[in-house]
Formats: sequence, structure tokens, C-alpha cells
Amino acid sequence: MKLKLSRVVLVEGKYDKIKLDSLLDATILTTHGFGIFKEAEKKALLRRLAKERGLIVVTDSDGAGKVIRGHIASILPKEQVIHLYIPKIKGKEARKTEASKEGTLGVEGMESDLLRTLFAPYAVDADAAPACEPVSKYRFFEDGFTGAPDSTKSRAQLSKLLDLPDDLSANALLEAINLLGGLPLYESALTRMEPSEEG
Repeated sequence: MKLKLSRVVLVEGKYDKIKLDSLLDATILTTHGFGIFKEAEKKALLRRLAKERGLIVVTDSDGAGKVIRGHIASILPKEQVIHLYIPKIKGKEARKTEASKEGTLGVEGMESDLLRTLFAPYAVDADAAPACEPVSKYRFFEDGFTGAPDSTKSRAQLSKLLDLPDDLSANALLEAINLLGGLPLYESALTRMEPSEEG
């Protein structure tokens, strides 16, 4: 049975995410390795998620993981972030042809039981209320936030109402809404939108 987490989990790459997806019922995001250093949208989303839901960061135990973890720590308040550390275990992941530079296993190479033990203290009641229904791309389009002449202006207004950066792409804004509250949050914001000047 998967451990249910209310906090968002942040890992380095897609294979770490795949590993944790098999163990956790949680929102799991990746830094795309060092991509986090230049992805302003991702940083903005992480700031909001850390504030609203809390963030659990788990990176590889090598030098790169330490640098990424340090960067996350520098952009987010420490009281909103939990840092989990995997042990340094020599070895190579099965999918790789050779070991990492430091010859240690990353998150994806950890034993499932060890990872469950790490995350167990942060699990919530499995019978807790389910996550809110997400906003679909079609609904977003139907409401004029994509594909309409004033979509950019409408997204900026919606972002402002939700205290999100007003320059998020359509996909990033939709992802943020679904991570923060889904359909109820979205529909509540729509009631506060100023009507379009058209029509």
C-alpha cells in the first residue's frame, strides 16, 4: 500500500520520480537536474507549494545532489521544507551502463523499504479527503485562458487573483492551479474575475 502524503515531494530526475510514484500517493515534482537553476516558473511554483502544502526534498547523496539541495534551501524558507537524506551506498542502477561519477546509488537505486521508512513519519491518514478534481485543458480553453485573443491578459488576471506570477505559461498556470486546489480553487477565482471588455 502506498504512503499518502499531503506535502509535495521534490526529486532530481524522472527515474527518481518513477521510483517514488510506486511507493507514494503524493504530488512528486522534479528539478530536471540542474534545470531548477534557470527555470523561473518552476521556482515560483515551488515557493507557492512550499508555503501552502510544505515540501519534502530528497536528492542523491552525491556532489550534484548537495548543490541542488543547497539551491533549494537558498530560495525557500527553511520552516516550509523538510530535507530527507538517503545513505551513501556504493553501486550502480540497473538501467545504467556504468556507475555515477562518485559510484553511489541515487534515489532510484534505493531499496523500497528504506524509502518507505524515510517517508513514513510524514504520511497522513489514507482515508483523508481525496485530492480535488483537476481543471482540464479543455475547460481552461473553454473559459478563454488559451486560444482566445485576450488569453494572455485573462491568465495574468487569474494569476493575480491566485497570488501566482503573472507571466506563467498556460501549461504552468494550469499545473499550479491543479497542485494548489484544482477545480474548487479555479471556480472560486472565476467568480472574482473582471468581465472581458469584449461583447
